[in-house]
Amino acid sequence: MSVYSIVLVALSLSMDAFAVSITLGLTSNTNYNVTAIKTGLSFGLFQGGMAGIGWALGCSLRGIIDPIDHWIAFLLLSAIGINFIKESKNPSLNALSIDSLKVLLTLSLATSVDALATGVTFSLLNANILIAVCLIGQITYFASVIGVYIGKGLSKNTKLQSYVNILGGIILIIIGLRILITHLINS
Repeated sequence: MSVYSIVLVALSLSMDAFAVSITLGLTSNTNYNVTAIKTGLSFGLFQGGMAGIGWALGCSLRGIIDPIDHWIAFLLLSAIGINFIKESKNPSLNALSIDSLKVLLTLSLATSVDALATGVTFSLLNANILIAVCLIGQITYFASVIGVYIGKGLSKNTKLQSYVNILGGIILIIIGLRILITHLINS
């Protein structure tokens, strides 16, 4: 597998993290630099790490992971999205605060489930896993940091800011649905 192909895979894998990062930028009440770094590191480490774990597991678990990876991502993202929408009724709560390690790790896991399955594929294609893991992690890191700053820019719109938790919840549910529908159509 060529480095060019790995970069394309990494870009594809980073898109969910990028979209969620925009939502984090929209809702963050803390220092955006800290939010961007925490988000980038968590999402990048999870994406790269899950690809590495998938590669290590190889073909032995592919039959178990492939049929359910889309359901896992869908359920996690939808549950978090529904929670954000519920919490939007109480403006004192910030439903998408990454000050909660639990929220950040759950989002990181939910957006990186596909990377696990991709790692299994890498084992079948004899890809250089060290290069793949590093590229996936770095590209996801930068996509996530950029996403937080795009979200920050969008949050300056006061009308948008009043509906930000609802918007964030809807975005997460849509991402989960997209993952689910893509897998079901391609099955």
